[in-house]
Amino acid sequence: MDNDSTSRIAARLREWIADAAPGARLPSTRSLVAEYQASPVTVQKVLRMLAAQGLIESRPGVGTFVRAVRTARPADYGWQTSALGSPQTPLRPVSTAMRSAPNDVIAFHSGYPERELLPERLVRAALTRAARGEAALARPPAAGLPELQSWFAHELRAATPAGVTPPTPSDVIVLPGSQSGLSSVFRALVGSGQPLLVESPTYWGAILAAAQAGVRVVPVPSGPEGPDPQDLARAFDETGARVFYAQPNYANPTGAKWPAPVGEQVLEVVRAYGAFLVEDDWAHDFGITTVAAPVAAHDDSGHVVYLRSLTKSVSPGIRVAAVIARGPARDRILADRGAESMYVSGVLQAAALDVVTQPAWQTHLRGLRHQLLVRRDLLVSSLREHAPQAHVEHVPTGGLNLWARLPDGTDVDQLVRDCEAAGVIIAAGTEWFPAEPAGPYIRLNYAGPNPGAFREGARILGQVLDHTAGR
Repeated sequence: MDNDSTSRIAARLREWIADAAPGARLPSTRSLVAEYQASPVTVQKVLRMLAAQGLIESRPGVGTFVRAVRTARPADYGWQTSALGSPQTPLRPVSTAMRSAPNDVIAFHSGYPERELLPERLVRAALTRAARGEAALARPPAAGLPELQSWFAHELRAATPAGVTPPTPSDVIVLPGSQSGLSSVFRALVGSGQPLLVESPTYWGAILAAAQAGVRVVPVPSGPEGPDPQDLARAFDETGARVFYAQPNYANPTGAKWPAPVGEQVLEVVRAYGAFLVEDDWAHDFGITTVAAPVAAHDDSGHVVYLRSLTKSVSPGIRVAAVIARGPARDRILADRGAESMYVSGVLQAAALDVVTQPAWQTHLRGLRHQLLVRRDLLVSSLREHAPQAHVEHVPTGGLNLWARLPDGTDVDQLVRDCEAAGVIIAAGTEWFPAEPAGPYIRLNYAGPNPGAFREGARILGQVLDHTAGR
């Protein structure tokens, strides 16, 4: 009976409100009780319901009123156009590799390994210990925790041959991820408006960091065995550049690994031109059938600025990396880091150090090598069976990605949209070219979630490619 009364009163009051002017005052609760022959509790219930629907509003001590309809005024940020002026560099959208994806799609696009490939137990235990330790409350040194500096230096020292002076802990600067390190290196060593040589294709984040630093990017063609040293020398000669950015080990996106002679020849070219090689060793821990061999291990005169990241191999939640540089170059990079972020979280540094110094870390890396091998081969065989149009020119010996060439004339952007509509997310290769693409490519990550869906994803990709060719 009470529900009937509530509905009846609410309906009558809605009619009254519809005919009333915005801001009109409703009769008092006592008047409504008398008019509708209802209890005060029922009337109050109706008023709360109408208020929740946005029809009325109560003003304590004053009364209840018909709510005025308010039209949302569009935000006007036009004044910022004049205040900001034109951007100094073109604004680039966030890379496909950084997109989050729902669980019901097959995701080949991500730049990160999925959770089951991470040392989760080691990370959780390390974070707990770091939170209880001194690092939770103390400010770390600007260049990083001395123990972590020593670990990074030791890692490179282990690869240094006899006769080459290895780096010292004081050469190491700890970073909040290698992306920020690239930004600092380009600002400190290249400078706005100056040329920077980069492999083509290359890491999209390096292209972005260079653009934000105002650096002029000059592409140097690079294949499965790295760049041609003669092409590199010609680029140095023609541009007057003094910095070359490269990924000698398991390059993103191609997976290329430089043979030792190529690394030696590139280092000779860099030395001859009095230049720097910025070596990005982001995939150091992702060797599959080979191990990473840093070019920096063969340099003791400060020509190689070496970047090593733990973000992908330890955890995306622990953004810790390091740059190893010598001489004035190291001082300039440290000065830039100080202006940018002062120091890296001591808790994250302590946790990262804890993980990589545990005996179980090496056990994890051995297991990771096998897991990546199985995933890589599964995706390669799936593509060859179901999407042979996506030709993998080079099966990488490490890293996280396959680089696939598509038939000439393929509209890659349309292909990406069609694949996503069919439940598969891929990354267009155009993001990895600093200038015009050398052809239609896509990058496929074999370290992403649900490897059991790789064959289905390849089947869908093949069908979409067939449809694209027919269209």
